[in-house]
Amino acid sequence: MLRYILQRLGQSVLVMFGVSLLIFYSLHLTGDPAAVMMPPGSSQQEIDNFRHSMGFDRSLTWQYWHYLTGVLQGDLGESLRYSQPVTELIGQRVPATLLLAITALLWSTVAGLLLGIVSALYQNSLWDLVSRLLAFSGQAVPVFWLGLLLIIAFSLNLRWLPSGGYGSAAQLVMPAISLGAYYMSAIARLIRASLIDVLQQDYIRTARAKGLSRWRIVVRHGLRNALIPVITVQGMYFASLLGGALVTEIIFAWPGIGRLAVQAIQNRDFPLVQAIVLLAALVFVGINLIIDLLYVVLNPRIRL
Repeated sequence: MLRYILQRLGQSVLVMFGVSLLIFYSLHLTGDPAAVMMPPGSSQQEIDNFRHSMGFDRSLTWQYWHYLTGVLQGDLGESLRYSQPVTELIGQRVPATLLLAITALLWSTVAGLLLGIVSALYQNSLWDLVSRLLAFSGQAVPVFWLGLLLIIAFSLNLRWLPSGGYGSAAQLVMPAISLGAYYMSAIARLIRASLIDVLQQDYIRTARAKGLSRWRIVVRHGLRNALIPVITVQGMYFASLLGGALVTEIIFAWPGIGRLAVQAIQNRDFPLVQAIVLLAALVFVGINLIIDLLYVVLNPRIRL
């Protein structure tokens, strides 16, 4: 196990290095940030002076080495637009994104599991039809369209919930529903297919022959193995949510990482964009490692 973890950590370091290299050169090939950052009407001399002070007139290799050495020392740079360390800017937005991601993941997981289990246990029944209809609808409806519908229905017409903002439980409801609808549908469909397959295995028939109750068989024997593919999907969903739910955060004016990333890209704020991408990559790599370890816990037959 220790050898496997060390191998994965080594692979993770290579992945992070590749991501930093790719995003750095990709951003610097999009144009001159000095011309964007300087106010309109600035003279060429003022733009050149700003470019020199920021080091943009140096070679890309020198700039990347300077950036990489700073990252290894814990310095992710300073935002060109906000004139603040990017770690401070990201740290201010992380709580909002984390709250939204956890809330959306929790309700979508619970609802998806219930729909999937009911649909698997009562195949071709009315319950199965309703569950599958809800699952298909959640994946078919675009996030931005669902978000706008929620605003029109619950903010403009009924006036039950605020249309946006951050700071209260009421402001969290619609963004969480809008963001978690797709994941709820995906989990429901996945758990239905996985549970149907598991319930046809020989050890399930043996448990039935022993006289165990139906729900005990499902929860203790069937669901445990059926959850393995669900955990993989859940891990990737959670990583993508922490990386920033761009559309949801923009529609509901939610001050999270996704909205900050869009603003940074529009402003060509290279240090901020690079830091956000590195954070997203780190989250994906870390969650992948956790998922692999959870496999062994859920199913000891799996050998690394």
